[in-house]
Amino acid sequence: YGSFPILVETYRECLSDVFDLPALRDLLAGVSRREIAVHSVETLRASPFASSLLFDYVAEYMYEGDAPLAERRAQALTLDRDLLRELLGQEELRELLDPEALADLELALQALADDRKAGSADALHDLLRRLGDLSAGEVAARVEGGADVAADVAAAWLQELRRSHRAAVVRVAGEERWLAVEDVARYRDALGVQPPAGLPDAFLGPTTAALDGLLARWARTHGPFLSPGPAVRWGLPIGLVEDGLERLLAAGTVLRGEFRPGGVEREWCDPEVLRLLRRRSLARLRREVEPVDATTLGRFLPDWQGVAPVSVPGATRAAPPPLSGNAALERLAEVVDQLAGLPIPASVLERDVLPARIPGYTPRLLDELGALGEVAWMGRGSLGRDDGRIALVRPGREALLSAPAAETPRPDSPRHDAIREHLARRGASFYRELYAAAGGGPDREVLDALWELAWAGEVTNDTFAPLRALRWRRTGREGRPRPGRLTSLGPPEAAGRWSLVERETARDARHATERLHLLATVLLERHGVVTREAVASEPVEGGFAAVYPVLRAMEEAGRIRRGYFVDGLGGAQFALGGALDRLRSAREPEPGEPVVRLLAAADPANPYGAALPWPRFGDDDRRPIQRAAGAYVVTVDGVAVAYLERGGKSLLLLPAALDPDVARLGLGGLRGLVADGRVRELVVARVDGVPVAESPHRGLLADAGFVAGYRGLLLRA
Repeated sequence: YGSFPILVETYRECLSDVFDLPALRDLLAGVSRREIAVHSVETLRASPFASSLLFDYVAEYMYEGDAPLAERRAQALTLDRDLLRELLGQEELRELLDPEALADLELALQALADDRKAGSADALHDLLRRLGDLSAGEVAARVEGGADVAADVAAAWLQELRRSHRAAVVRVAGEERWLAVEDVARYRDALGVQPPAGLPDAFLGPTTAALDGLLARWARTHGPFLSPGPAVRWGLPIGLVEDGLERLLAAGTVLRGEFRPGGVEREWCDPEVLRLLRRRSLARLRREVEPVDATTLGRFLPDWQGVAPVSVPGATRAAPPPLSGNAALERLAEVVDQLAGLPIPASVLERDVLPARIPGYTPRLLDELGALGEVAWMGRGSLGRDDGRIALVRPGREALLSAPAAETPRPDSPRHDAIREHLARRGASFYRELYAAAGGGPDREVLDALWELAWAGEVTNDTFAPLRALRWRRTGREGRPRPGRLTSLGPPEAAGRWSLVERETARDARHATERLHLLATVLLERHGVVTREAVASEPVEGGFAAVYPVLRAMEEAGRIRRGYFVDGLGGAQFALGGALDRLRSAREPEPGEPVVRLLAAADPANPYGAALPWPRFGDDDRRPIQRAAGAYVVTVDGVAVAYLERGGKSLLLLPAALDPDVARLGLGGLRGLVADGRVRELVVARVDGVPVAESPHRGLLADAGFVAGYRGLLLRA
């Protein structure tokens, strides 16, 4: 669409406002009329004008220290070597060049890579001319074919070259080596090698600078090297070799500097080899900065949030050892900071979310942190009578909850108003005071009114005991308690002191900006890489558009990075520098056996159903998969494999489970539910909507430890 207005305006701005196009036309017309002569000049370094442009580029590299490592190295490798040394005071290529790129290049230079090996006698002759002296074993290593075949083939080809006077055997440094016949005179003059008898005189004439020629070829066929390398290979004094290399350095044939990653001395290197090495390193780094696929995000996010894997036979990592004491409290505080303001079902928080991040978690840890005033909870919407979403906050981050709970109507009845009025007048109060203030009556009605205020985010409690009591068996509608339970202190789901949630009433621009900055910071801490889809999965007031200006300002200030980091997600993505490095390091699964994780479907470390769509078998796959409280998902190396619906009776296998080995690991991950006591037994009655007795996956479930029962397949600890 060449006439599209945005494209037309872009070209006009570039060619008219930025570039002086009329002057360029006059210049080219002068060249065409031969009024202006053009001379090609090759200089050793860039012109002052070009140097200024390069300086602007390297300044960005030098001063943006928060850039991820891959970007910094890639930018530095695109610079002129002399200019880089001039600006930075040293070459620094040792830190920029890629060790794996160097290893691959050295294999290629020495014809040890599979695509560089000799496939015929003629190719072997070319190889000898290019590399120089080789022993019989070294020749065999550079011939196509397996180890058992290559030696015999190489020996036959060498004898064929010898009979045709294209190769010869000489003794170098006490070892028999094969040479191309064109090199015999050079080795004779440089190393004192005795030529074999019978060679034509045309190959035995005097040579000039023989040792320099051998050293130049050594540099062309090796990576960065030290002087002892060729000296030991040829049995020469190191001083003689260094003199020759100094002559080549003066002529510009070789370079000297700090090139080899991990080295400690200055090495010698051929300029073309160094250019190849820089290009290969740059290519690898550019592959690193390419956006990762969605599966990588599935590996990265649980690691970023510190979710431990489950112990499954055949998997890489076992669960980490339990934490205790101050270490456990400090880890809990870190987790609360990372989850600050995020609505999480109360039934999931202490059963799934916190234990997955804190090895050896016990409710006492949260109570202790709450007693210290280091954490508080607020309701963010009801999920039925006995459950709802809550958000944890630490001191200083209460502004995250300044807005009312999303999609929750304000409770409005005489009981609600009476409780509000009492708490506003008397402050934090126990249940019996609230019961009297609400007008008495059945406990159930007062409790329902109190919890409606709590889920709406208007009332909170100074302990977590009431949230835990919601999971207990409830009293009757008339408030009759269970036998044997003391009720003089009030129902257990009303324990502790209740108080009104203090909300900031200021709505000026400063307050709004501070709140959005805090929200953007928490999103970065929680996700590492913030995308539009990730923000949309959270009840952020105003959505991604609300925090985008703050994220953009943070990027412009150099505090975070902006780019296209995860393929398939929105184009505007923001990341912390450290998170971006970790994301790219997760591009490939860890070596060894896979990593299996069992996540609550509503866990914020589960990207599926939030930033990433649930894997489907096709467009016609309409199976219900939701981030519901009580549902679980098992991932293998970040790929969702199995989804256990709420209640555990129905199991859905996802496309990755088509691989039997992956399916076996995924189903084995379900053992974590019974291993840690979350459920006494897991009963699966249906698989993919089919009765388990008729399912073709029944054998995989049996391999994972399920046994037959009258209700379906059972899994016990």
